[in-house]
Amino acid sequence: MMRQDSMKYIRELSKKIPVMAETDVLVVGSGPGGLCAAIAAAREGVKVILVERFGCFGGNITQAMVEGIAWYRHEKTVDAGGIGVELETRAKAVGASQKDPEALAELLDADMFKCVADTMVQEAGVVPLLYCHAVDAVMERDTIKGIITESKSGRQAIAAQRVIDATGDADIAFHAGAPCVKSDKREMMKATVNFGCSGVDVERFISYVKKNPSHLRDWARETAGKEEDLFNTYIEEPFLKAREAGEIPEGVDIYGFWDGLTDAGEATNINVVRLSDIDPTDVRDLTRAEMEGKRQALMALEALKKYTPGFEHAKLRTFGSSVGIRESRKIRGEYTLRGEEVRNEARFSDSVGIFPEFLDAYGVVIIPTTGRYFQVPYGVLVPRGVNNLLVAGRCVSGDRVAFAATRQMMCCCVSGQGAGVASAESVKEGVSCREVDVSRVQEALRKQGVRI
Repeated sequence: MMRQDSMKYIRELSKKIPVMAETDVLVVGSGPGGLCAAIAAAREGVKVILVERFGCFGGNITQAMVEGIAWYRHEKTVDAGGIGVELETRAKAVGASQKDPEALAELLDADMFKCVADTMVQEAGVVPLLYCHAVDAVMERDTIKGIITESKSGRQAIAAQRVIDATGDADIAFHAGAPCVKSDKREMMKATVNFGCSGVDVERFISYVKKNPSHLRDWARETAGKEEDLFNTYIEEPFLKAREAGEIPEGVDIYGFWDGLTDAGEATNINVVRLSDIDPTDVRDLTRAEMEGKRQALMALEALKKYTPGFEHAKLRTFGSSVGIRESRKIRGEYTLRGEEVRNEARFSDSVGIFPEFLDAYGVVIIPTTGRYFQVPYGVLVPRGVNNLLVAGRCVSGDRVAFAATRQMMCCCVSGQGAGVASAESVKEGVSCREVDVSRVQEALRKQGVRI
């Protein structure tokens, strides 16, 4: 029951909220970070619930059709290991991937990976909860005790000893009162609506690509030099021609990348729409991005059909199920990772994993072709001021340059697996996440195949 106090506010009367479940570890969000966190915690023998607002697990992989989880990987790359790499191997084993044209990696099939994720969640003994939106944190002074959810079952609570925020937007940390930062939306990385095509003459398109190869230097503003001649699936020519012909208006940014191609004549992911001034925590901006993104995707498809050999008879196959978001809130953690640390092989005594020296944001691109890597410190997962809450994924604590690495899906897997194991260990030790014995966390991570 609600009462209207004014034209601007509604006062919601207090009421009891039923507790739908209790658990040791609660993971909110199932992108690469949350998926790895839930599986890792469950493999340590604690009870885990994984909450996801959409109808499938996988986050940007399955919702935004981002196939390339490890497009940075080359011959000399020292990779992270752990569940992130397992996502690729499990997908490949059931035909849910294809070779990445840019790297020694697998492109994940967005729809088939939904089933791979289901299987891995069930095998680990994680309790799944789909179509469930986390809307608030349950707090007892400075300690998180669970979350409030909204779903078709109504407004309910989930009680948990430990909570991992893997929402990508630091939603739970924000509601719990943890300090967060968020750039002005005019400075954030652009959002995307990805799409796929059928009816592509793949052989004709590949012939065109070979005659007109793209390289990383064609779009990166800053590199380390060694990357500039690497082959890249960047595509811009058809969109420039369409703009010159007045078919794409000024102010519409269309350029980007193609990923997988199949023998059935499918281009599985075209990532070329770039939407500015989108705040992922503003429902109006998300609505605008969804609708405008589809409009621009159709412009892009028409340009491909008119100006790109092999796409003459292409048809829309699918849109991503949600807007692809690159940047949002980030927490202020017990430690803030700095760009110079990422770029200079930083080492930390509280490492929960390593990640190759791979940066890709704001026009800065460094590819790990020489074996360099940095360690991910546990402190970036621990938000200031809130007990028993950890954060995984792109919203961990770091500066602008460090974010160019920590936002990457495989690095989200690293922070997720670290958060999952640390939460489980803290439950078993009977101490808070802030007080957990990191050496024991590291030992457990090594046993799970993580390179510390």
